[in-house]
Amino acid sequence: MIYFLLPAYNEEDDLPKVLTTISGLNFPDEDWHVVVVDDGSTDSTPNLLKEWSEKVPLTVLTHAPNRGLGRAMRTGLIHLGNTASDDDAVIALDADNTQDPNLAVRMREKQRSKGLDIVIASRYFVESDGARGEEIGLALHRKILSRGASWLLDTAFHVGGATDYTCGFRLYTGNILRHAAEIYGDGLVEEKNFVCMAEILIKLANIGAKVGEVPLRLRYDLKGGASKMKVMQTVFRYLGMIWRYKVGGELKKYR
Repeated sequence: MIYFLLPAYNEEDDLPKVLTTISGLNFPDEDWHVVVVDDGSTDSTPNLLKEWSEKVPLTVLTHAPNRGLGRAMRTGLIHLGNTASDDDAVIALDADNTQDPNLAVRMREKQRSKGLDIVIASRYFVESDGARGEEIGLALHRKILSRGASWLLDTAFHVGGATDYTCGFRLYTGNILRHAAEIYGDGLVEEKNFVCMAEILIKLANIGAKVGEVPLRLRYDLKGGASKMKVMQTVFRYLGMIWRYKVGGELKKYR
């Protein structure tokens, strides 16, 4: 079984496009199911999810009020950690139409062929055949922030097989999520904002997750709404996380 995990906050414009693409995917010998965490949406997102629940296999988990991306990811990963079997895959991606769900088929293929626990859709990865990730329509300061954050996190933690520490489009095996639940419990995701994506990767690598990547063409030019990221707050949270985990040694007790 393939589970798609979509954290969503006020995504009435883009979420239907993502669900439409997912509904057309074909995984060899596997069914799929969508789990949307509606993080306190105040637009028509809840209504459209009711409509889509009659069209596709869909579970909706609801927050009220909005709690932030980190809390939405924690809710979704805890739910799926209790639902998915070891051989299942959980594919998390944004609900804003910037990441092509079609790539999920390639991610599952690579995970199985290489025996990986995590496959990242990376903006910076280059395949042996020359295929590479890229960012389209992203403002220069956001590109600098993302690349700088990945460079800084790699310098501090060096997760083998990872070049993109901050992109949330990832495949996780059911096995690694269940193992993480045993080790971290609810503490797998403690960050409330976008920093949670790096946190999840670092914590899973800390318990032995094998990581690989496929190239991602991030299409920020297709995004309907404005970004919800608070840039300076995010920068300080990255620095704080590095201090706690690398300098303070918070992760050592989980090894």
